[in-house]
Amino acid sequence: MVIDCGPTGLGHRSPGHVSLECVASCDTLVGLVGGPVEPLVERLVMTAAQRPVVFIHGLWLHSSSWGPWVEAFRETGYAPSAPGWPREGETVELARQQADDVAGLGIDDVTNHYASIIEKLPDAPVLVGHSFGGLIAEKLLGQGKGAAAVAIDPAQIKGVLPLPLAQLRAGLPALGNPANRNKAVSLTSKEFRYGFGNALTQEESDALYEKWTIPSPARPLFQAAAANFSMHSEAAVDTKNSARGPLLLISGLEDHTVPDVVTRSTLKQYRTSTAVTELRQFEGRGHSLTIDSGWSEVATAVLGWLDEHGL
Repeated sequence: MVIDCGPTGLGHRSPGHVSLECVASCDTLVGLVGGPVEPLVERLVMTAAQRPVVFIHGLWLHSSSWGPWVEAFRETGYAPSAPGWPREGETVELARQQADDVAGLGIDDVTNHYASIIEKLPDAPVLVGHSFGGLIAEKLLGQGKGAAAVAIDPAQIKGVLPLPLAQLRAGLPALGNPANRNKAVSLTSKEFRYGFGNALTQEESDALYEKWTIPSPARPLFQAAAANFSMHSEAAVDTKNSARGPLLLISGLEDHTVPDVVTRSTLKQYRTSTAVTELRQFEGRGHSLTIDSGWSEVATAVLGWLDEHGL
């Protein structure tokens, strides 16, 4: 069952959704439109019941970039964690110093790494992934390893055909040189501005670049680019699985790295599944939507969606 929920603007607050604008720095959920905050908070906490949530980052961002989300979900009653990719340095600084440690990692290496983490959890988690983390969340959900998944600006899975020029340009730092396939690649601040921060001010984009960016393996990009020419691509997802949990796809309408047309094409890949698959679009948002000053708008939508589905 595929549902397109339509655009969600920057100022939008749907009844039944909570705002997380204060959660990252303090203790309360505020700004609910359509009713008092307290009953919804209580309902969300009861629904969450310490359900595990695993956040999965994508290329060029450190796992610690999920920090505000982890705090927000913990305050709401979940048991969140944001593990890094295999061999990723524990801090941004260490990851920058140890770039070669992640060279050569592919999609299955990362997927299997998170699967091993999930196996140790007491219950099936909610999976929340961004970019290639979104693709990995989709793979894990299709394998029955999650109660639900949220894929935010997810990298294209096998079967997705659109290849916009903006996406090609955003991938050039890695794909522009075939010798990069088994290397770790870093972005310049200019490349980050185009691929992540194009909907932000130069100042905010540069600040996020300095705070969160790390070198990442180029291999997943090469795998995704060749997915439709490979019978056994690691970018393949079981989109026909009707027994899986609900899936929410999220798209930033100004995204250069994963343009909205790519996410809409991903949605179409699930059309033969009867499992819940939904799309929410955010106007004026780029690939930085999980880490920039508007992150709480997206987190609000995710928490509201989980509540709607009893998760």
